Amino acid sequence: MRSITLFLALFLLVSCDQKDKVTADTIITDATIYSVNNSFSEASAMAIDKGKIVAIGTNSEISKQYESKNTIDAKGKFIYPGLIDAHCHFYSYGLSLQEADLRGTKSMDEIITRLKAFQKDKNPTFIVGNGWDQNDWKVKKYPTKADLDAAFPDIPVVLNRVDGHAIIVNSKALKLAKITKDTKADGGQIEIANGEPTGILVDNPMELVFKIIPKPTRKIQIAALLDAEKVMFDYGLTTVNDAGLDPDIIHLMDSLQKAKVMKLNVYAMITANQKNIDLYLKKGIYKTDNLNVRSFKTYGDGALGSRGACMHKPYSDKPGQYGALLAPISGLKDVAKQIAASKFQLNTHAIGDSANTVILKIYGDVLAGTKDRRWKIEHAQVLREQDFDYFKFGIIPSVQPTHATSDMYWAEDRLGKERLKNAYAYKKLLQKAGMVALGTDFPVEEVNPMLTFHAAVARKDSKEYPKGGFQMENALTRAETLRGMTIWAAFSNFEEKEKGSLEVGKWADFVMYDQDLMKVEENKIVKMKPINTYLKGQKVK
Repeated sequence: MRSITLFLALFLLVSCDQKDKVTADTIITDATIYSVNNSFSEASAMAIDKGKIVAIGTNSEISKQYESKNTIDAKGKFIYPGLIDAHCHFYSYGLSLQEADLRGTKSMDEIITRLKAFQKDKNPTFIVGNGWDQNDWKVKKYPTKADLDAAFPDIPVVLNRVDGHAIIVNSKALKLAKITKDTKADGGQIEIANGEPTGILVDNPMELVFKIIPKPTRKIQIAALLDAEKVMFDYGLTTVNDAGLDPDIIHLMDSLQKAKVMKLNVYAMITANQKNIDLYLKKGIYKTDNLNVRSFKTYGDGALGSRGACMHKPYSDKPGQYGALLAPISGLKDVAKQIAASKFQLNTHAIGDSANTVILKIYGDVLAGTKDRRWKIEHAQVLREQDFDYFKFGIIPSVQPTHATSDMYWAEDRLGKERLKNAYAYKKLLQKAGMVALGTDFPVEEVNPMLTFHAAVARKDSKEYPKGGFQMENALTRAETLRGMTIWAAFSNFEEKEKGSLEVGKWADFVMYDQDLMKVEENKIVKMKPINTYLKGQKVK
């Protein structure tokens, strides 16, 4: 009788324990989970329900409280928060997938070969290509229209430099754009040689050409977004900050997301022309579970590679050239004042030390007396010593570590040794600002976030050059780098309460690897690719 009573007691205890368990959509066990919370703690299991994390802890803690028909044994794999690219051109990248890819070309001859293959495959009426960089060529000089004219005399050709701040076009395109030696070039340059345009345009004058390029159809726009999204998930990116979008594309993204056709999270920076400013200051901030429209993107200057970045002193390798601001200081300040009077964030492209001085001073002036505005400097690439202190006042540096490892081959030529010391200074920026938001600027650089991680930590390119690292005093630790790609990037977007770390109440956006990013050998980082990517608890890769 006593044994029966004991059996019944145990049965009731087990039954009660089972009844008390909460059913979750998904449970993951036997993992090493880097939460990236305040204490950077680790866990081994988590429960997910309705797209959010409802519990995280040890295997035993989760198994005691939760049950699920979808329990995943991670078998010791490593889980991190979904990666965020804090500065990229997602839509533009998608469009580039529909155009000629010129990245990695080593000469104008190779460009012509690729364009011929593209023309044969696509039979376009207007050729657009992307990604050339004369700094990768044996002869590091800008090309001219002559080569393009010889190969393509009857079809317009427009080729975007890798940084997006210079183009080379043929005579057919120049004629259609009505560009001559007398065309004005405020805020940039139309290169002239022997009394006629060479085909090189830098910064603002490029718009004259862009206006004649046939606009992509809705079908091509949708293909661009969905093709790009697939690449993001393949690399473990669950949120992208698209640095410069027009309302039409933002609306298209929203429509695709609401229709469940597009799933990727997008932090949209609205292109800050006056029409868009007027529209969105009236509309106000727009936020859904997948789309956040609360910032404007404007440009202070051009790029270093095309010598368009605005410098206090002339370029070391081109005396007399300073680069240029892309708008008058009064115009830049007017935009900042309008946005400061709203709840929107302003994110400004500033690469040269003079541009950074101008923009940081404007930020300081218009934000005086306000709190928690989180305005960003996008790139913050070259600074004067005295300007670093601006970042102590809540301005966030949004930087791209692979810019350092791409530019290090020629940056000293452009800047000289002294200015180079305060260029790509990510650790120094972190010490002043308390955080850095990390991105790639793709398609200027590669999409792969592991290249970002490796460049930030090792200060080397993917070929492990240079041996001792480039300006290692500005390397970040692995923990700092992971924060910059997750929680700090989320904070810079006003999204730290919903993503960026794996904590109860946040979206279950995470990525799974078979190696530990925190401990793997440095030279293996760039080869790491996620096994799975999850967005709001659903496997998307």
